[in-house]
Order: sequence, then structure tokens, then C-alpha cells
Amino acid sequence: MASSVFDMVLLKHLWSTEELRAIFCDETRVQKWYDYEAQLALAQAELGIVPQAAADDIAAQAKVGNVDLETIAEGIRTTKHPLVPALRALQQLCQPAHGEWLHFGPTTQDVLDSGTVLQLRDAHTIFLRDLAAIGRAVYRLADTHRCTPMVGRTHAVQALPITFGHKCAVWLAELARHHVRLLEVEKRLFTGSMVGAVGTQASFGPSAFELEARLMQRLGLARPEISWQPARDRFTEYANILGMLGGTLGKIANEIVTLAHNEIGELDEPFSDGKVGSSTMPHKRNPTVCENVVTVATSLRYNVAFIHEAMKQEHERDGVAWKVEWKALPEICLSLGVILAQMKYVLSGLVVHADRMRINLDLLGGYLLSERVMFELSAKVGKQTAHELVYEASMHGMSHAQTLEQALQAMPAVAAAMSREELAAVLDPTTYVGMAPQIVERVLDETRRAGWLGA
Repeated sequence: MASSVFDMVLLKHLWSTEELRAIFCDETRVQKWYDYEAQLALAQAELGIVPQAAADDIAAQAKVGNVDLETIAEGIRTTKHPLVPALRALQQLCQPAHGEWLHFGPTTQDVLDSGTVLQLRDAHTIFLRDLAAIGRAVYRLADTHRCTPMVGRTHAVQALPITFGHKCAVWLAELARHHVRLLEVEKRLFTGSMVGAVGTQASFGPSAFELEARLMQRLGLARPEISWQPARDRFTEYANILGMLGGTLGKIANEIVTLAHNEIGELDEPFSDGKVGSSTMPHKRNPTVCENVVTVATSLRYNVAFIHEAMKQEHERDGVAWKVEWKALPEICLSLGVILAQMKYVLSGLVVHADRMRINLDLLGGYLLSERVMFELSAKVGKQTAHELVYEASMHGMSHAQTLEQALQAMPAVAAAMSREELAAVLDPTTYVGMAPQIVERVLDETRRAGWLGA
């Protein structure tokens, strides 16, 4: 009976995906251990360390479908050891003389750490795939709306006009940096372990280096320069990157929620048939997918903080700190998986209300263009004087329910410097988006050249 949000029948779709659950389930976890043991035995046979027949038997039997996980779980509870019961189950499947050569040299953490790396590699492929799909959706939004004017807001209030494409291009550039980070970390993250009890490889004999090279080649992992059992920076770095990516997507989701407020009404997440917003208010169309993303991204962030506790290692191995990763890493990956999946859905079908964006540009009665008016006046009366004039007009006009145009026309110094026609032209918000369209094109061009979006 499930008791975690990641596994509950009613809630798991909000916190994880089938793909990621399959990677971090018990069956896959044990299978990765067995993959390590099988490849180790085969590599040892190549070097004459174990009999070839024993290695072949171990490799043939090293399938999680051949063992009973409940029996292994009961063994873990009895032995208080995370790996020995799984080894005993595999040994029993082999011929007696062959099973004696199983797990010949490594320590438990060699197997569990390398198995975790193999799981992370599978998850990493999914993350890159879904990030590229999200990137393509954001690219299309930026391209389509490079010239769509909207209000730019700072400190939660209206500031100056931008384009929606510019907002999307900011998102796209940030996602591109995360893609680079994910690729760059691969050479450190996908590293195996075969160092023995305290990191000296004493149990592997004089051929330890050659055996390590052969094992890692078989597993498709890099060789570490030294034991990383007491150095948990690899997993912590990866968790940090996943946390940053989740943070970016959570920010985008939160922005969509904010811009979906009825009083703003500029964006909506996709609406699907049968979606219900309220049990009592039939009209509601709540941004529930984006809300969920924000919630899960928050939880992810705290797991990233938690995994830093694993950095606090004592001596050559430390079970107390190490076991933090057993909880934090799978939950980080499960959380990011659903965030990516849900944001792929949202951004691919995002509803953009360009008409409402245009209406909101006039919401302040022209005060959105105060900067532009100031700079236009600067050429005639000086910048500091222009600032004082526009400030005085703004404070007076906003206090007396006047538009900026009305407040400025009432000031003799402004009327003398600018005609009504000039002032009206300056107060058109659609013509003051700066270099936004060109900036968007620059980001799109860099994205095309980087080639990370795929097909």
C-alpha cells in the first residue's frame, strides 16, 4: 500500500511520471546492482581472476526477474544490510562453485553508487529530451510574439512596454544555459566506483587498474582518479543543476499563473475537456497544472538543500551522510520529471491573449511612457529638468485622476517644448519596445546555432 505522493494511486501523476518511477523503482535499483556484479565478473574472467564459467553463470542469472524482491526485503530487515540479501539471492541461482566468485572484491558502496549512476544516466536522457521539447515550444512562442507588445513589470507593477516574445526569449536563454550545464556535468557525473572498502583497491590485487578500466568500459562509465566514496560532490552538483532547472520552470509556471489572473488576463494554460475548476463554482478555469509545477518545484528545492547534508562525510566512508542520497536523489529526479512533462504540455499549448496585452498597456493612462516622455523632453530642456517636469506632472496627474497627456499639457514648460501631436506620438506604447524584436532574433539565432532543440 503506497504512502508517498510519488507512489499513491491518487496523487502520483502530480509528483512523478511513469518513466521516472520505472527508473527509480525497486526492480530497476536491484537490476543495476546485478548489472554491476555481472560486468565485474566478466571483466575478472578476462583477466583470469575468476573462472570464465563462473562469470558466465553469474551474468546469465543476474536478472531481477529471477529473484523475489519481498524475500530480499525481508533479508535487508534481518541483516540490516542494503546489499547482502540481494547478493545471496543471486548466489543461490548460480551453481554452488560458481556463486562463490560473486562480488569478488568490491565493497557495498561500489555497487550501490555505480548503480545509482546508471539510474541517473537513464533519467538524464529523459531530462535532455523533455528540455529540448520545452525549448522548442518556447522558441516558437518567442518567434511568433517577437513584436507582440505587452506591459513589462518590475517590482510587481507596470514599468515599460516590452514584447511577449522578449519575455519568452529570456526564458529560452535561461533554459539553454541549463542545457549546457547538463551536458557539461556528464563527464563528472557518469563515473563508476571500484575502490574497495577504504578506497585503496587492496581487495582487487595487482591488476586492479586494468580491471577497473575494463569494468568501467563495460558499464559505459568513466574511471575516477581516486575514490569518491567520501566525496559526494558529483551527486550534489547534479542535484544543484536539476534544482536550478526546476527553479526556472517553476518561475515560468508562476509567471503564467500571475498573468492568468482575471484582472490581467494575458495568458492561460491549455484547457482540456472535462477539466473542473471547482466543486461549487462551475465557471472556474483554474491554472491547476502550473500551480502543481510551482508546488513540486518548491519541494524539489528543499530536497536539493537536503542532499548537501551528504557532503558531510567522516573518514573514508560514512553511512549516516551517504543515506541522505537514497531519499533525496530519487525524489529530485521524480519531481523534475513531472515538472518537465507538465511544462511541456503547458508551453506547447499556451494561450496568449495579445488583445488583452494591448488593453493593459493603456491601463495607467499613459504613465507607462513617462521614461520616453522624459527623454524626448531632455533634448529640449535637459535631462534633469525633464525628469523634474515629468515627475511633477505624474504625481499631480495620478493624484487628480488625470492621464499623463492631460497632466503634461497643463504644464506651460512642456507645452512650449512639445506639440500635442508630438506628445500623442510619444505616448503610443506599441512604438516604445526598444530593441526587443532584434534581441529576440539574436536569441533565436544563437539557439539555432547551438542546435540543442533537436528536430
